[in-house]
Amino acid sequence: MRMWAKFWMSRGVAALVVVCVASGLATAGSQPHYVVTNDDALFGNSLSFYSVGTGGLLTLDQPVFTGGSGIGGGFFGERRLAMLNSSGQQCIYASDASTGDIDGIDVTTLVAAGVTFGSATDTGLSNGIGLAMNSKYLYASFTDSNTIGTFTVQPGCTLIFVNDISVAGLQGGTINGMVLHGNILVATYGDGSIESFNISAGTPVSNGDEQNSTAYLKSQGATYPNGVEITKDGHYALFGDTSTSTVVEVSDISSGKLSKTSVYTQKAPINSSNILLSPDESLVYVSNTQGDLITALFFDATTGKLTPGCTSGKLRGYSKDWSYLASLALEKNTGTGAVLYVAEFGSLSSIGMIQVSSSGGKCTLKEASASPISDPNSTGLLSIASFPPRSF
Repeated sequence: MRMWAKFWMSRGVAALVVVCVASGLATAGSQPHYVVTNDDALFGNSLSFYSVGTGGLLTLDQPVFTGGSGIGGGFFGERRLAMLNSSGQQCIYASDASTGDIDGIDVTTLVAAGVTFGSATDTGLSNGIGLAMNSKYLYASFTDSNTIGTFTVQPGCTLIFVNDISVAGLQGGTINGMVLHGNILVATYGDGSIESFNISAGTPVSNGDEQNSTAYLKSQGATYPNGVEITKDGHYALFGDTSTSTVVEVSDISSGKLSKTSVYTQKAPINSSNILLSPDESLVYVSNTQGDLITALFFDATTGKLTPGCTSGKLRGYSKDWSYLASLALEKNTGTGAVLYVAEFGSLSSIGMIQVSSSGGKCTLKEASASPISDPNSTGLLSIASFPPRSF
C-alpha cells in the first residue's frame, strides 16, 4: 500500500508579497511562539503563522509567501519545515516542491530572506522535498532525483548549496523521512529499507548499514517505515510505519549505526506514518494517518521499549472536510507538550488540537473544543511545526 496523497486543485494565483505580522512579532527580551504550516500551495506557496495563546489556542496571522510553488501532497514522512533557533538567528526553512527551492524566513520579522536551489537535477516535483538541519548545515531530500542535498547555513537565514549525493532503497525506493542528531542522519526510503549517514564532515557518508526493517520483512512488504525520530541522547531511532495497523519500530543507534529494529504493533487504529516524541520522551505520539485518530504510546528512553498508552476519539471533520492526518507539533517544549497539534489534509485543510494528560501510567487524548483551526491557505496540508522548536 503506497501511502501518499495529492490534491491537484485549482487555486487563484497569490501575489508574491511578504506580509509582516505585528501581532506575532518578538519584543525585546521575548521570543515569538508559533505553530507554522508549509501550505504547499500549487500557485504561490506560503507559510501560515499561528500565534499560540492561552491553553494552546491558535490564532492565524497573515501568511508569508515564499515566491515558489508546492504540489499539494507527497510523502507523509517528509518534514517540509526546518527550524533554526540559535543566539545569532531564528529562522524557518521551507521547501517548495514544484519549483524545487528552499526558502528561509526570519522569524523575528517574518520576512523572506531568500531562495536557494540545489543542483540542476535536484527535484521533488512528484512527492516533495524533506528537510533536516543543525546549526551548520541543512539537508534536503529530493524525491524525484533521489538525492540528499547539503547546504551551509548563512547569516540572515540564507543558504549556500554545497553538493548532493545519490541514494536509493534496497528495493529501489525513494528517499522519504529524514532526521538527524549529532553526527548521524537517519533516512527511510518508502520501500521497507532504512539507512544512516555520518554527517561529521557536512556531506552525508553512508554508514554501510542500509537494511530492511524487521516489520517490513515479517509482513512480507505490507508495512514499511515512513516517519522517523531520534531520542534526545541519540541512543534510539524510532520509525512510524505505513501499515494497516499501528506499527512503530525502534533501532539502537548508540554504536553510530542502525541496528536491527524491534517492532511494536497495535491492531488498531490504522496506519502510523507520522510520529513525534514528547519533550520528556515519556510518550510517542502517533498520527494514524489513514484514519481519524491520534495514538500515544508510553516509551522508556532508557530501554527503548514501547508499551500501550491511549487513543483519542474521532477527530472532527474527517471525510467531510479532510481525508488524512499528517505531521505533528506541540504547544510546549516541556513535559508531554500540553497540546498536540496535527495537520489535517484536505480540500478544507486544518490543524487539530488535542489536549494531552498523562499521570500514573495512564494517559488521555481529548480534542479541544476550539478544534480544528482552519488553514485557508492550503488544500493539502501535510507539514506543521512549532517555534521555538523542541531541543532535540
